[in-house]
Amino acid sequence: MKIIVPMAGRGSRLRPHSLTVPKPLIPVAGQPIVHRLVKDIAKVLKQPIEEIAFVLGDPAWFGDDVVESLTELAQDLGAKASIYRQDQPLGTGHAIMSAKPSLSGPAVIAYADTLIRAEFDLDPNADSVIWTKRVDNPEAYGVVKLDDNENIVELVEKPESFVSDQAVIGIYYFKDVAVLKEKLQEVLDENVMNGGEYQINDGIKRMMADGRIFKTGTVDEWMDCGNKAVTLETNAKMLGFLKADGEEQLVDDSVVLENSKIIEPCCVGKGTILRNTTIGPYVSIGKDCVIEDSSVKNSLIQNQTSIKNANLEEAMIGNHVKYNGDFTKISIGDYSVLE
Repeated sequence: MKIIVPMAGRGSRLRPHSLTVPKPLIPVAGQPIVHRLVKDIAKVLKQPIEEIAFVLGDPAWFGDDVVESLTELAQDLGAKASIYRQDQPLGTGHAIMSAKPSLSGPAVIAYADTLIRAEFDLDPNADSVIWTKRVDNPEAYGVVKLDDNENIVELVEKPESFVSDQAVIGIYYFKDVAVLKEKLQEVLDENVMNGGEYQINDGIKRMMADGRIFKTGTVDEWMDCGNKAVTLETNAKMLGFLKADGEEQLVDDSVVLENSKIIEPCCVGKGTILRNTTIGPYVSIGKDCVIEDSSVKNSLIQNQTSIKNANLEEAMIGNHVKYNGDFTKISIGDYSVLE
């Protein structure tokens, strides 16, 4: 089994946090989004992963440190890491075809700005499985249309009238991804574009027209990381799941508590010091931070950051930040928000 992960975009909706760190590498509940996604997919598949192919953008943005991080992720799962570059932002289909040498055999394609919780077996009779989540407002999503045999027969983007309540979440399984490669090559050769981009859906629709069998795989939880509000919501959900699972140590043994309290669930990284501070619930703090005389709830703080005299709730703070709640003199760059 292979996993193909297109992650070339910068993530403008998560600025300013995605100005210096690619969005898929922003940590949620103590691990980068893409790390959690790939590990969760591997857990659902219940079979060995031989290769993980990552499609990155500009090397100036997705540099050597990103390549090293992703290579380690693949190796931790016993897989080969393949790194590809999408030279132009020309859509999902174009991104997948940037990994053309890896497009053979059974594979999962997953976009790295979402997290899932799921438990199901892949249908052996399906040529492809499109993972979906039941939603209350299907008109806001791309959804699948099913026939009487529960086969997917059409993909409908933001339907004006009811088609189904199963929204496409951006994770796909192909029994042989080479078939998708063939159809996407046709899309590229014929210059079939939607919204100025080459889309995976145009390749999938051609597979359906050939009679390929598409089934749904419904996830229990679909958690977006598209902007600050939903990323904090996802962080909170993941902390709750991880606490209930009990499989992951969330507070590192090296964390120093000086007259401080942690209200679970929280994730606190190596070397962080809490003084006269209460954190939680639903707080993730990276490594080597110092938080003093503060209260922090439902927030996400990255690495090597110092916070003093703060009362924070629904806060998202990046790396190497110095924040004093008693500030009177400030220097704030582009895209920053203080509310």
